[in-house]
Amino acid sequence: MALMAVDVLAGRLSDPLTVIGDVRWYLGDSDQGRVEYDRGHLPGARFVDLDTDLSGTEGPGRHPLPAVDAFTGALGRMGISPEHTVVAYDASGGAIAARLWWMLDSIGHRSAFVLDGGIQAWMGAGLPLTTAAPRISPVDYPTTQRWMGVVNADQVRSFLGRRPILDARSEDRYRGENEMVDPRAGHIPTARAAFFGKNLTPEGRFLSPESLRLRYRALGVGESDVAVAYCGSGVTACHNLLALRLAGHSGLLYEGSWSDWSSRPDPMVSTGPCPGDAPAE
Repeated sequence: MALMAVDVLAGRLSDPLTVIGDVRWYLGDSDQGRVEYDRGHLPGARFVDLDTDLSGTEGPGRHPLPAVDAFTGALGRMGISPEHTVVAYDASGGAIAARLWWMLDSIGHRSAFVLDGGIQAWMGAGLPLTTAAPRISPVDYPTTQRWMGVVNADQVRSFLGRRPILDARSEDRYRGENEMVDPRAGHIPTARAAFFGKNLTPEGRFLSPESLRLRYRALGVGESDVAVAYCGSGVTACHNLLALRLAGHSGLLYEGSWSDWSSRPDPMVSTGPCPGDAPAE
């Protein structure tokens, strides 16, 4: 499982091989996560910045992946080695924490989790927060050659009509009714509306594996399918990739996502509630 319950994590706070990452971040105010961390975070948690630790400065879309060696360097500075269990949390149902989970998984890190229910579940269980900064001993995290499980726009274009494509954005953005961030409104033709929030219960915890299997089956993901996940910039798509993993499926991340696709000189775009058709060859 790629999820950890709050009671399990609470029992591991004194484990030196468990590292907690606070990945709170908000689209409207990228500094708010750090402010909230300083006001109170899980004991021992490091602050992990989406913009600087989990994104690069060059590449497709608004949150391109950093170079692998830049990411492993950041892990080392946070005191994370391949032997550590890493548990990521946020205050957004795992929407941001899943990016750290996916990146660790992509480079082959063996033990990475998202805290189910996030900081709300932790506080709801009466567990403590702290303002104390953790003591960190930097280590060397060995780098790998490349990210695994990533696709680009040309590859996505070749997949249209051939494999499931899932759009994790809100359904109004999928329909093209409320695009306030990226150059064009709409969605990739043939993509299904798969808002990441529907992976969760009303309490903000992930649905059961069986419920997730039913959800993704209804979205056209067959037993042997490898789905492509995208969102606005490659962040909340990782939430769908985590949900697919829990459901027993595998998936690929379109790194640049809609911010890349909609910026291309000749983007193919569908609008409205229907997926749309693949272009004629």
